[in-house]
Amino acid sequence: MLLNSFVLGAAGAASHDGINGGTAIFQLVIFLVLLMLLKKFAWGPIMGIMKQREEFVANEIDSAEKNRIESAKLLEEQRALLKEARTEAKELIDNAKSQGELQRETIIADARKDAERLKNSALLEIEQQKEKAVTAIREQVSSLSVLIASKVIEKELSEQDQEKLINDYIQEVGENR
Repeated sequence: MLLNSFVLGAAGAASHDGINGGTAIFQLVIFLVLLMLLKKFAWGPIMGIMKQREEFVANEIDSAEKNRIESAKLLEEQRALLKEARTEAKELIDNAKSQGELQRETIIADARKDAERLKNSALLEIEQQKEKAVTAIREQVSSLSVLIASKVIEKELSEQDQEKLINDYIQEVGENR
């Protein structure tokens, strides 16, 4: 019926040259009903979706900002740890160098002590060998002196014989050496 009066109103309006007040009110009411239906079924849900989208984007922005702050914090912590590790490594290297220097000095000092001990030992052995040689020469000189004395006693020597005896003695000492 409503449709019939709308169609009739439109047909009557076409036949009349003036504006029909009932038709205008009817069209205004239809327009307002249409606006309310749009508000209830279209505008409300669209605004709800837009609100949800706005909240989602705001949450994503907040989350991204939190992640950025956390990343910056972690980066700063990593830099501090790296700096600390470098400091520790430098300290370890410095300690190793000083330990190496101490060991080098200890090794050199020990080598010098060993060399000095070996030198002293060699000098002592040389001295002992020298003493043995001197003792052996003394013994030979003694026995040769006794031998010469016995030969001198056996015969009285002339000056020539005495020189010959001394030369023989020197020659014997040279051969025994």
